[in-house]
Amino acid sequence: MFRRFIISEDGTTMVEMAIAMTLLLTLTLGFVDFGFALYQWNGATKAVQAGARLASISDPVAPQISTAGAITTPGAPVVANSFDYICNGANSTCSCSGANCVAGVWTAANFNRIFQGDATGAGTCPGLAAGQRPGMCHFFPFLLPANVVIRYTATGLGYQTRLGGPVPTISVSLQNVNYHFFFLGGLIGLDNMAMPSMLSTVTGEDLKSTSP
Repeated sequence: MFRRFIISEDGTTMVEMAIAMTLLLTLTLGFVDFGFALYQWNGATKAVQAGARLASISDPVAPQISTAGAITTPGAPVVANSFDYICNGANSTCSCSGANCVAGVWTAANFNRIFQGDATGAGTCPGLAAGQRPGMCHFFPFLLPANVVIRYTATGLGYQTRLGGPVPTISVSLQNVNYHFFFLGGLIGLDNMAMPSMLSTVTGEDLKSTSP
């Protein structure tokens, strides 16, 4: 009887199917998750591009930028690197370095216009009404204010005592953003996979003293 049990092939089809289905299911779910990861990467890329554009036409997060830079020689170019403001959403502060730096103060309303666009209401990323412009969070729903860094740098544009203030170069980047996986996160531990750095840089326009 034992010998018969050893040579018996009853149930082999079921065992083979179980092995094959496990591999096939894992592969299928992998395609779904990595496709979703690509969607997130594209969304994050678009978010920083939209954020940079909004930042270039909106009140700066640190309004003191409009008076930064030397004013001793009216009409002279604003010296490159005379100020460098970094506004970090992780701690809601704007730090500044440079010879002509004026201490920056974080302004939540100005940051929210970049992060949320024209949307108003409860929640980190309120829904948009008809005709409202989207903010960064609408392009990448997983984005949080703590992930956003906005930098205003003097790169020699504009001139001293210019009515609209100096013209900064504006960079918007993301920090500490991880991919979200539906299946593979728990299966093979991909929950902590960091997203590559995202950065978009534009030349500032007239930084408005009123909402654009």
